Amino acid sequence: MSARTGKVWSLLGRGRRRRSKGDGAALARGSSLGLGVATIWLSLLVMLPLAAVVIKGTGNGWTGFWDALSNPSTAAALRLTVSQAFLVTAVNVVLGTVVAWVLVRDEFPGKGLIDLVIDVPFALPTIVAGLVLLSLYGPDSPLNLQFANTRVGIFIALLFVTVPFVVRAVQPVLLELDRDVEEAAASLGADRFTIFRRVVFPNLIPAIAAGTALAFARAVSEYGSLVLISGNLPFKTEVAAVRILSLNENDNPAGAAAVATVLLFVAVVTLLAIDGLRRWAVRRG
Repeated sequence: MSARTGKVWSLLGRGRRRRSKGDGAALARGSSLGLGVATIWLSLLVMLPLAAVVIKGTGNGWTGFWDALSNPSTAAALRLTVSQAFLVTAVNVVLGTVVAWVLVRDEFPGKGLIDLVIDVPFALPTIVAGLVLLSLYGPDSPLNLQFANTRVGIFIALLFVTVPFVVRAVQPVLLELDRDVEEAAASLGADRFTIFRRVVFPNLIPAIAAGTALAFARAVSEYGSLVLISGNLPFKTEVAAVRILSLNENDNPAGAAAVATVLLFVAVVTLLAIDGLRRWAVRRG
């Protein structure tokens, strides 16, 4: 043992010998202080604003809340938003997992560039993303693809801004998976699909669930990329976020808060359900 190593062990030893109940109490106080600061910070930053929106939305009683939501334009906007969010999320689960698999398991020219491009929707301001999509799919489309003011345009915009979530959630898990187990399964005669279904996929479920939750939450709340390409046509392409802005600008903040409360409820319920699936997969695995 070198002199330096011996000195380190000596210092560690002295540290252990000198530890007392007072030290444990100090650590406990430090943990309590950190928990208190975190709780206050999250309450001020997240919980209080959310509570304020819910209180505002239900300020006229449940009758007023229901009247705000039963407005035909509002109901149509909510249905469109939630249905498109579910559809986009389902596509992301499949394609995001496939893209993550290709980026981790395959080697091909331009792989680094594709890996970089995946993060572009993270970096772009959403209004810029909307302008980019409008340039490609709007009236002056160089490809003659006219998807502006249509639900197809909304779907493409939501798919664009949510692409990274599942990919980036699944990628690290694939990188850390032990390939020896897959090779052992292959040596026993299992085909590639069976190996993926029985060996790889169960390990990916928590990551896929996390990416799914983030993608759905983003799709439900998206505004910037949709405000240009959707056209905001009531009963056709008006999404809930745009409807909230419209209600607020028309001196109906309670109605806007009611719609926001519904979106919050849908997002929270979905997140809890997906988190429950993730926890179940972790316990089962």
